[in-house]
Order: sequence, then C-alpha cells, then structure tokens
Amino acid sequence: MTAKLDPPRHGVTTAEAFRVWLRVAALSFGGPAGQIAVMHRIVVDEKRWIGEARFLHALSYCTLLPGPEAQQLAIYIGWLMHGTRGGIVAGTLFVLPGLIAIMALSYVYAGWGQVGTVAALFFGLKSAVLAMVLQAVLRLGTRALKNRALTGIAGLAFAAIFLFGAPFPAIIVAAGLIGWLGTRAGSPLFQLGGHGGAARGLAEADSLLGEASVQASAASARRAASVWLALWLVPVAVVLGTLGGDSTFGRIAVFFSEMAVVTFGGAYAVLAYVAQQAVETHHWLRPGEMLDGLGMAETTPGPLIMVTQFVGFMAAYRDPGGLHPMLAGTLGGLLTTWVTFTPCFLWIFLGAPFIERLRGNRALSGALAAITAAVVGVILNLAVWFAWHTWFRETRPAHLLGMAFDLPVLSSLDHWALALSVIAIVAVIRFKAGVVPVLLGCAAAGFLLHLVG
Repeated sequence: MTAKLDPPRHGVTTAEAFRVWLRVAALSFGGPAGQIAVMHRIVVDEKRWIGEARFLHALSYCTLLPGPEAQQLAIYIGWLMHGTRGGIVAGTLFVLPGLIAIMALSYVYAGWGQVGTVAALFFGLKSAVLAMVLQAVLRLGTRALKNRALTGIAGLAFAAIFLFGAPFPAIIVAAGLIGWLGTRAGSPLFQLGGHGGAARGLAEADSLLGEASVQASAASARRAASVWLALWLVPVAVVLGTLGGDSTFGRIAVFFSEMAVVTFGGAYAVLAYVAQQAVETHHWLRPGEMLDGLGMAETTPGPLIMVTQFVGFMAAYRDPGGLHPMLAGTLGGLLTTWVTFTPCFLWIFLGAPFIERLRGNRALSGALAAITAAVVGVILNLAVWFAWHTWFRETRPAHLLGMAFDLPVLSSLDHWALALSVIAIVAVIRFKAGVVPVLLGCAAAGFLLHLVG
C-alpha cells in the first residue's frame, strides 16, 4: 500500500505512519481492551504522537458509537495525525490482518469441516489473551481513575454489568450524566487537570501533535456524510437491485448494515446480537459453529467482531446461488466486512472534528472522563468473563438478592489453561515481556500440550 497521506500536522513521515499502524494491527490481539492497550502503548507511550488527555477524550467518544470502538479509535488518531487519508489508512490497516486470518480459517473450516488442529494451536493463545486484557485494565485504570470518585464509578459499572446484567448503553449514559452534572455543579473531580492531580501520562504540550486544534464546518460534515454514506450504501443497493432482498447476499447486506447502526455496547454486546440473529433467525450457523468462529476472532489480530466475516462466509458458502461455494463464501465474507466497518469511517469523519472543538468544554470533558472510568469497569468485567471461559469448561447461573451472574463450575477447571494464563500474566505485567513473544510462546505450549494429551 503506497497511498500518500495528507500533509501532516507534525513531524511524523508517511513511511513511519504506515509502519506504526501496521505494527498496531499485527499486535492487536485480545478484543477491544487488548487492542486499545496496544494502541496506547505505541501511539502515546512510545511514539508520543498525542497526549494522554487527548487519547482518553477520543476513546470516550468512540465508546459512545455503534460498532468496533478500537477500529474507530485508530481512525480517529490517524485522522488527527494525517487528516482524512491518515484516518483511512489507519482504519484499513487495523482490520486487514484480521480479514486475512479469518478468511484463511474460514476456508479451512468450510473445506475440512473441523478445526481441531487450529483449536489446538489456539488453546494457548486464549490463555495469553487474558493477560493482555488484564494489562489493559491496569494501563487504562492507572491513567483514568485519578481519584476516588472516578474509581467509584468504575466499581459501580463493574457491579452493574457483572451482578445485574445492566445494558452497556445505560451504564455509559449514567456515567456521562454523573460527570456532566458534577462538573456543572462545580466539582473538579471529573476534570483531567482538576482535583486529584493532573492527568497521568504524556501531557499534550509534550506530544508531537501538541495542542493543535481541528476546525469543523457544516460543509465538511456534509461532504463526509455524502461520501461515506455512498460508499456504505451504494453496494448494498446494487446487491438488492440485482439479487433481491430474499437472496443470501441481500440478507447479509441488510442485516450487517442494520447491525452497524444499532449495536451499541462493545464487542461482546455486538456478538451476542449477531449470534442470536445468525443462529436463530437466519439459520446461517449452528450454535457450536458460532462459538468456533468466536474462538477464531479472539485469537487473531484485529477487531473481535471480525467474526462477522466468518458468519457471512458460511452463510454464502451454504447457499452459493449458482457460484462455486468457496467463491460465494469469499464474496459473502468480504461483503459482510465492508458493510460492518465502512460506517465506522462515517462516524469518525462526521463527528470527530466537532468533538475536537469541544475538548475545552468542561462539562463535556467531565462527562467523557466519567465515561472512561465506567469503561474501565466494563473491561474488568470482560477480564472476568474471559477468565471464566478460559479456565473453566463449564459455568452455571447464580441468583442472589436480585442479582444474576455466572459462576464457574470448579470441577471443570482446566489446570493447563490456568497455568498458561498465570505464566502469561506474570510475563506481561511483572517482567514487561512483549506481546508477540508471549502469544507465540503460549501458542506453542498449548499446541504441544494437546499433542501429548
């Protein structure tokens, strides 16, 4: 890929930007939590492109959007650094490794009807991914929870989603209202530079982008909306016009376009909705196959909802409509990926300039700071969920005083999975080991354990 970026607002060259986003993409394992942690480590800590407060401000906005927040954050930062083309490059590279990996695994799955060898290879990867999620909780928590009020919001968010199954959008709205009302009332607790000390991490003045502002206009917003709406919806209209809404490709185009608009709440909320519709409504997959696809997505780089590509592949593979099944599956997977991720560029290019203009708005900053704190609690819930499903083969529902949550069945403990996770956690958090060596080491160990077992 050799596309030329817009003139930079700093000293980062085109070649370096490509290298950085390729690196972020290649290391983006572990769902949105792990991906955001990798992005933060590279873009803020190592390259010092943007400051801590700006990163958290962008993350809070992306959290409010439907779809994959990690890819949207990559688009946002790419746009900040190199304009529209920078956002396109960052967002495209972020999904490219996952697209290739899931497509290859879909061929294996469809062609051989089982993924035993692949599952053996990924057994250790699942244990290592948990370490990445925990690292994300620590990294984001250290920077976002700068006082007891924000720590309390994170704790309440965790309790709400883990113990009561509260919907993610409700948690985000409640946290935002707390931060907004608190700031309006004069409290400094929700300001990055307020009571409790300045925001930890890289200051804006010390970053390469500095305090550079981005101007938004109604004309630019209209241009962004018209271009990206056309890129998103014209292919959908072509599919519907040529094949009809009852065809598999027509249903794929419509369903995943709807998903891109209505699925708030993070990757697992999206996947719960997709799984229900794909299995129970459209009958594209069986329940076990959906879990296989999720396993592929959890252990390959890129957004976790890249599993939707697997769903689209299998749907078209099983109903090719006169095409060769593998060709139909490939086209179905690519169509799914297009209508899933193209709207993300629309949300960022349309809204980010206005969000940047509002960075100095204290009430909005307070709301976004509280939302970021709530996200820490939600990611902690993800870490617990991941641990339950990595270390234990079975879980059971528990009910207590109006609370309903899952608990692991202790007798189903997988001792090897637990051991590999502990090793990965110690390596990543205590010894600061690199992501790639830990992932490769755990993958090799898991594969060997399955071979001798």
